[in-house]
Amino acid sequence: MRLSDYTLSDLAGRYDTPLYVTDGERIRERHRKLRDAFEGSRIYYSCKANTNTGILKILREEGSFADAVSMGEVFACFRAGFTEERMMFTGTGVRDEELAFLAERSMIINIDSCSELKRLCALSKKPLDLSFRLNPGVGAGHSDKTITGSRNTKFGMEEDTLMSAARLAVERGHNVRALHCHIGSGIMSNEPFIKAAEILESVASRLDVPLEFLDVGGGFGVPYRDDEMELDVSSLAKALRSIIKEPLAIEPGRYIVADSTVLLTRVNTIKSNGGKSFAEVDAGFNTLIRPAMYGSYHRIRLVGDQEDRGKRTYDIVGPLCESGDFLALDREMPELEEGDILAIENAGAYGYSMSSNYNSRPRAAEILVEHGRDRMIRRRESYDDLFSEKVA
Repeated sequence: MRLSDYTLSDLAGRYDTPLYVTDGERIRERHRKLRDAFEGSRIYYSCKANTNTGILKILREEGSFADAVSMGEVFACFRAGFTEERMMFTGTGVRDEELAFLAERSMIINIDSCSELKRLCALSKKPLDLSFRLNPGVGAGHSDKTITGSRNTKFGMEEDTLMSAARLAVERGHNVRALHCHIGSGIMSNEPFIKAAEILESVASRLDVPLEFLDVGGGFGVPYRDDEMELDVSSLAKALRSIIKEPLAIEPGRYIVADSTVLLTRVNTIKSNGGKSFAEVDAGFNTLIRPAMYGSYHRIRLVGDQEDRGKRTYDIVGPLCESGDFLALDREMPELEEGDILAIENAGAYGYSMSSNYNSRPRAAEILVEHGRDRMIRRRESYDDLFSEKVA
C-alpha cells in the first residue's frame, strides 16, 4: 500500500470508517511478479482471499484464472467476467444441488472425495473436466487452523483412494485433466511446497493417465511483521519446475491481495482499566477477524501528523460485546487521541471476505484507488440491508 496519509485521511473523511482502501496498481504488480516467476504456468487466483468483483476484474484483465470454493465465489467470478473455461471449482462437502449446477458447466471440478465423484457422475449428462485433490500428508501454515494437507484434515484423498476415483472417472467417460494438492496458508519457506510437489509428481507418474497440469495449490505467505522476509517466489518456481514434469499451476490468493489494502478505523474512546490503556476503535473482529481467530499480527499505524506525541502501549480493541474483540494487544503506538485514524495493514486478504454482521453491525465499505482516482467497489451496508428479509 503506497497511498499517502493525506489520501487516506481524505478517504476516511469522505467515506467514513471502518473502510477498506485498496491500491489496484499493487494487485497488478503482485500478479505480474508471480507471472514472471512462474512463466508459462497457470495462475488460479484463490477467490476466498478476497471476492470483491472490482478486484476480480483487475485479475481477469491481468490474465489470471480463478479458483472458487463455493457457489458464491463462482457467481462472483461470473459477475467479474470470468469464463467457465478459466475457472476451477474446489469445494468440500458439496451439496447435490451445487454438483448439479456444476455438471452443466465447463469449468474444471476439483474432486475432493469418492462420494463427490459418484454423486457428480450420477448427475452429469456429458463428459466433465475433472481434477483430483490429493491429501499428501504434508501440512504447513501460519496457524493450525489453516493447515490443509496433513493426514488428519478433512481435505482431499489419500493416494489409493485417489487412484481408484480417477480410474473410475475415466471409465465413466470423463476427462481427468489434473491432480491438485494444497498444504496450508501463509507459508513462508520453500521446503513444504517441495515435499508436497515430490509426492504429487510421484502419484501422477503412477496414475497412468495423461494430465494437462499438476496444481501445487496456494498458501504463499506474505510478511506481516517488519522482521519477516518475503517469500522468494522465483526460487520457489525454479525448485518446483525441477520436480514437476507436467505443466504447472498455482493458486495464490493472499500473496496477490494482502498488502494491497489497509483497513482504516477511527479511535472513538481512550480509557484505562487495571493499569492498561485501551484505544477503542470502530472496527472489531466483525471487520477483521484474523487477530482474534488466529492470533495474527497486523502492523497498525497512526495516519497523519505524529509530531509532539509521546509513546504509549495500548490494547487496540473493537466495539463488540466480547472480551476477545481486539485488533492488537500491548501495542506501542504514538500517544493516541479520540478521533485519530489508524491504518491496519495487510487487510486485503481475509479481511472483508471473513467479516460478519455480528452484534447486528453493518459491514464496511470498500474503496479502490487506481491512477490517482478512487471509487467505491462495495457500498457500506445499512441497517435496512440487515433487516430486509421478508417473512410470511
